[in-house]
Amino acid sequence: MIPRNLLMPSKNFIMDSFGFLSDTNQMMDEPLSVLRPKLPMDENYWPIRPWTPACDIFETDSEILLKFELPEIKKENVKITIENHVLTVRGERKFEEETNRENYHRVERHYGDFMRSFTVPMSVDATKISAEFKNGVLTVTLAKREEAVAKQIDVKIG
Repeated sequence: MIPRNLLMPSKNFIMDSFGFLSDTNQMMDEPLSVLRPKLPMDENYWPIRPWTPACDIFETDSEILLKFELPEIKKENVKITIENHVLTVRGERKFEEETNRENYHRVERHYGDFMRSFTVPMSVDATKISAEFKNGVLTVTLAKREEAVAKQIDVKIG
């Protein structure tokens, strides 16, 4: 297993397992948001701004997998790159233009551009990265280099 700190997000990451910091995160993202009325929504406010999708990262003996929650995002609106051992997933969730804003009472989901970047460990083979998009979940698979895969060594007694 790789040390935890090797696959940490490069940006946009605050650990908050109990949800206590969600208001604090919003304040940091948009300091004047507390002054904006929530209801009714005025024409100047709409939740189209940069946001950060949730991501789970786990490891097997031969690969590292990243799973991103990207509901209602088309495959064409997602771009994955790797450069200088940094994996970047970026895209956009578009708001339905046909919808009349006056019909909404509350909008909690985020729309607009998103980006997540992670430093990838040297044990990953950058030529063997694959991605699958299914049911609103993007799974990025990072294959480990052959020499990084754990091997069993038999001990001979003699």
